[in-house]
Amino acid sequence: MAQKKKSKPVKSKSSAKASSSVKAKTAKAKSHKYVYDFGKKTDGDATQRELLGGKGANLAEMAKIGLPVPPGFTISTEVCTYFYKNKKSYPKVLDDQMRSSVAIMEKQLGQKLGDLKKPLLLSVRSGARDSMPGMMDTILNLGLNDETVEALSAASGNPRFAWDCYRRFIQMYGDVVMGVQKLPSEDHDPFEAIIEDFKKEIFPKAKGEVDDSRISAVQMKELVSRFKNLVKKRTGSDFPTCPWEQLEGSIGAVFSSWMNDRASVYRRKYGIPAEWGTAVNVQAMVFGNTGKKSGSGVGFTRDPASGEKVLYGEFLTDAQGEDVVAGVRTPQPVAKLQKVLPKPFKELVLVQKKLEKHFKDMQDFEFTIENEKLYMLQTRNGKRTGLAAVRIATEMVKERLIDWKTAIKRVPADQLDQVLAPVFDQAAQKAAARLCKGLPAGPGAASGKICLNAERAVEAAKKGTVLLVRQETSPEDLRGMIAAEGILTARGGVSSHAALVARQMGKVCVCGAADLDVDYKTRTVKVAGKTFKEGDYMSINGTTGEVFAGELKTAPSEIIQVLIEKKLDPKKSRAYQNFSQLMKWCEQATRMTVRTNADSPTQVANAVAFGATGIGLCRTEHMFFEGNRIDAMREMILADDELIRRKALKKLLPYQRRDFHGIFKALEGKPATIRLLDPPLHEFLPHDQSAQRDLAKKLGVSLASIKKRVEDLHEFNPMLGHRGCRLGISYPEVTEMQAQAIFEAAILAQKSGIEVNPELMVPLVGFPRELELQVEVIHATAKKVFEAKGVKVKYLVGTMIEIPRAALVADEIAKTAQFFSFGTNDLTQTTMGMSRDDSGSFLPNYTELDILDANPFASVDQSGVGQLMEIAVKKGKSSRRGIKLGICGEHGGDPKSVEFCHKIGLNYVSCSPFRVPTARLAAAQAAVS
Repeated sequence: MAQKKKSKPVKSKSSAKASSSVKAKTAKAKSHKYVYDFGKKTDGDATQRELLGGKGANLAEMAKIGLPVPPGFTISTEVCTYFYKNKKSYPKVLDDQMRSSVAIMEKQLGQKLGDLKKPLLLSVRSGARDSMPGMMDTILNLGLNDETVEALSAASGNPRFAWDCYRRFIQMYGDVVMGVQKLPSEDHDPFEAIIEDFKKEIFPKAKGEVDDSRISAVQMKELVSRFKNLVKKRTGSDFPTCPWEQLEGSIGAVFSSWMNDRASVYRRKYGIPAEWGTAVNVQAMVFGNTGKKSGSGVGFTRDPASGEKVLYGEFLTDAQGEDVVAGVRTPQPVAKLQKVLPKPFKELVLVQKKLEKHFKDMQDFEFTIENEKLYMLQTRNGKRTGLAAVRIATEMVKERLIDWKTAIKRVPADQLDQVLAPVFDQAAQKAAARLCKGLPAGPGAASGKICLNAERAVEAAKKGTVLLVRQETSPEDLRGMIAAEGILTARGGVSSHAALVARQMGKVCVCGAADLDVDYKTRTVKVAGKTFKEGDYMSINGTTGEVFAGELKTAPSEIIQVLIEKKLDPKKSRAYQNFSQLMKWCEQATRMTVRTNADSPTQVANAVAFGATGIGLCRTEHMFFEGNRIDAMREMILADDELIRRKALKKLLPYQRRDFHGIFKALEGKPATIRLLDPPLHEFLPHDQSAQRDLAKKLGVSLASIKKRVEDLHEFNPMLGHRGCRLGISYPEVTEMQAQAIFEAAILAQKSGIEVNPELMVPLVGFPRELELQVEVIHATAKKVFEAKGVKVKYLVGTMIEIPRAALVADEIAKTAQFFSFGTNDLTQTTMGMSRDDSGSFLPNYTELDILDANPFASVDQSGVGQLMEIAVKKGKSSRRGIKLGICGEHGGDPKSVEFCHKIGLNYVSCSPFRVPTARLAAAQAAVS
């Protein structure tokens, strides 16, 4: 960090003005502050997270409120940014500022870096703006060499402690700074291998694991020597003895670790921008490894798993903090500290209360006890489960620590999935054989007998639980998906058909488990060197994406037992009471309502129980697969002329009418957006010869005619082919039948005293005239039905905005459409030119290379697809001021997408029933933010 002085260039008169400007800039640079002290002199506070990182800001805050924090300083995140922009170099003034801060520490503690009587030792830790536990590097016991270790030994009167610290320092510094790490040919860390071999030498008769505490001071000294030899052998350099050189190397290593692989992966997963950078915290060492009256630990002000208000954590006596985190020894529950070290425990309890009262959130803190004196090394808002998050937020409102709007912001919206999902028994999962891992597409846990075919799944489900396992799913598999406890596919992503339907139905689902070899001919699944036959048990964890052999026991969450199954008294469920309270606050806050994607009365009832305000998408094509009606649908598709088509449609009419009537009843007056037939017709026909032969026999037609019709309907790219409104324009009688069924069902419901609000949605519109033609059919059908029944019902007609052209001409379309619903699944595909089912092979690489921030099929691509949405909103409102605006793609259940929808002014979002609470919370968070 020290910079060499350069000779001053000779200046001409013409350069005087420029020189004056340079001097001004230099003076400004010199005055710029990069180093912030904490301790008796404290510069920063908790509000400066962007500059000091979370750890540095909170260390400063703890020092300011009088907690026992070892003094130190924080190097700001600005230096990290400078470091990467300037070929890993530093601002010139940094060295002087650091030396000044070290001098302040030395004066406060009466110790000096490198001193041969009272040596000051340092820790060097990272500190990102958002907590990234364990992702970056740390150095402890910095400042030791062959001379200062003797000084530490004499000052402490504990030679073993001093040499133990030196051993630890060489190991950490050698690994992190000098790159002495495990080689591909090695099974273990090279330093750990030396320790293990050394223990075998000095304790040849020992049985089992030998605790490090049995290694004497003399033996530690020998271990230090072996460590230094390893460093020399691997790096060609001696271990550095100059403390300032050690400090410079450590700071550089911590800044460099901001871009290491694990930190990069973590940032991608949690959406932490690389440009934020990390701060570096340099702090005076305190020692938990001086003997039985010392120790280190990690604590939480509440239980992070359950949310219970209790001091929670663990500790080790005669240990440094890294021992607790790394699992070198088995820690003890922090409550037992009361017996071991009662005085510091009592102080810790008081500190815990002060932390939570001051920061007004559950804190995750690190502490060290040195000879019965407590020191606080770190605090941060603690990570917690979804269940704990809800409990902590609601209880803190009762305790008047926070208000209800803050409580809404405290619960990560995507964690509500954990609260609602069924779970595996933890002991059972731990004992089970893990086979592979896929994409967690539908949260929860499910076990069942493997079925590779939808029809067999339906039959098998009559006798027990079923797991539908497929290469990928299609609408033809719907009945099997309904019957199955869970869905597992070898292909497809989190927005694949399997995932979409699974989430809508609240099914557990793992997609894209590429290690699965699904063989339909032999009816087997091969994975992890094992072969499973149909009927064998398999289990999936849709929250983590893990797949297990055998049957694992599951149980529904308490909230499901209260709201859906009605098996649990709400008063007896703390989890439900906390959840219910949170949802009431969401209702108070939200501007944008939440609807559901639902195709049946059961799905509607589930969604309404979760607080849905209506249906945002009813996919009518799913209804055609129920019972025997698929035969009538196929008869319609196989028809040669309109007369025969109408005859088949007449068979479908009562089915559709009954479906819609059931949905209207379940909605009890809430609006229902019903999408008219959307998929291409070939999806409704069988494609294997055996099924085609059965259909020919059933309908009394030739096998050849069915084969020919299947061939005629074949499309090279059916997603962009004859589907949506294009079908309705080609076969207006299909639109007419669906509209008739909707209006007749609405009249039946209205006559029985149920308010109805049907909204007919025409899919895949790209040209205004397409919508006009379909609306003419719908209005004509409505008039005909209303005149025949002598009753009218209110209804709206609108369209899905799901192709770019529709967004660009939204002002023209809005002259006919009374509402827009963004179908962002297809809008993303058509805008980006990507298939949601096939892009899984390259999307992970795209996120790693920072081409994409996130999977665009999971979260709206705001700068691309989102821009089209904004255009459509603006243009739609310009033609129809009060146009209703919503979203019905799967993005409607994604918290970031919900926030975006709020920002651009949508009236509602729609998502699968079991995602309704997540969307409600996200919508409320967008409103209170």
